[in-house]
Amino acid sequence: MLEDQANDPAIVDQVLEKSGLSRDDLTSATYSAQKEALFVRFACDVLADATFAARAGLQFKSSSSLTAYISKYSRDLKQVLENASRFHGLIDPALMFSLRVAGNFAAIEAEWKDASYARYHRRTEFLLFAGLARLRDLTQSNFFPIEIRFQHEVGSSRNKYQRLAGFPVLFGAERVEIVLALSSLDLPVPTYDPKLREHLLEYGDRVIAEKRQPKQKLRAQVEGLITRSLPGAIIQSEDAAANLGLSARTFARRLKEEGTSYREIVEDLRCDLAQTFITNGMPLSEIAFSLGYADQPAFSTAFKRWTGQAPSAFRSRLDVSAKA
Repeated sequence: MLEDQANDPAIVDQVLEKSGLSRDDLTSATYSAQKEALFVRFACDVLADATFAARAGLQFKSSSSLTAYISKYSRDLKQVLENASRFHGLIDPALMFSLRVAGNFAAIEAEWKDASYARYHRRTEFLLFAGLARLRDLTQSNFFPIEIRFQHEVGSSRNKYQRLAGFPVLFGAERVEIVLALSSLDLPVPTYDPKLREHLLEYGDRVIAEKRQPKQKLRAQVEGLITRSLPGAIIQSEDAAANLGLSARTFARRLKEEGTSYREIVEDLRCDLAQTFITNGMPLSEIAFSLGYADQPAFSTAFKRWTGQAPSAFRSRLDVSAKA
């Protein structure tokens, strides 16, 4: 889709290289979730279009994962979502999904298994819109959810997402979720096959039983704590250590063993999120508050130290690229 929109294969190769990927990686499907997230981000940047990831998600249909095959042979949308909750962890190290039915609506809730991925707003948007597109394809029904909700903000770009989706899209929400009418759960899956589904469920359970969960690096856990403490004041090093059941000395030593420090993690995350927030169209004063700075000048000084340019200059460059 990027190649079609950019109309230049060289641009795709540039984005791939910047993300640490190659075309061979895409063919063999050996790339990591982080590299995928970077690719989605840089694709949006090169097109100067924050909504590109969401648009790409809405075009998503086929999938060859075990979860996809179990869904294909499920009875209805409710069964699809129950199976996705059970097996999605096999294909995504960052998110887990669960189905919540309450009152007169149902919600597909996404929770961070690794909250360090919360910084990749474009990938989160892609995943939720791709999930909706997949559900539409499975049921052969172009149904509309009540609302899709994201925890991050997109500033002045809100209306673009609304127009793209054709239904309410909420940002700055408490949860990442797709809210559905209860009647949507009864939508049938035309390819339903109970025998195939049962066979695949048994196989899926064996895969889960045999799969060892990789131990999460301390840095990833720390990034998750910092991300959850935003917007506003950033959690202090001592509090982060206590939250993870470590003494301050052990905490610092283990981060050093991973080649980093708490301050470096905070600065890296702030720099990364600042650029994302500016791309999202958020006012600089709001970004300064969100990242825990006392005022906008303090944030601007830090941003110039990170990138070599003022936030206003960074935003102007984005505007020029968008007009071009």
